[in-house]
Amino acid sequence: MAEDKEKKFSKDLVGKTVVSKTGKRFGEVGDIIFEVRSGELIHLVLKSPTSYTEKLELEKDKENNILIPFSAVIAIGDYMVVSEEDIV
Repeated sequence: MAEDKEKKFSKDLVGKTVVSKTGKRFGEVGDIIFEVRSGELIHLVLKSPTSYTEKLELEKDKENNILIPFSAVIAIGDYMVVSEEDIV
């Protein structure tokens, strides 16, 4: 069975700049939270969040890091593109 999706490793995603589809910068991927049993990706942990992102009052973890639901990711390339409507 042929795979038509390119595989990505977590080390390739950490450090990528997170932007909205309109080009607003959110920060960089600092880490990825996933479900251990299923391997499902749950959240992106932002590092170096922008002032724009700070104003959105997004979900945060215990260490006060901003979390972006992985379900909001619409494209991965040079940037990690997220749908802003799916975040707020």
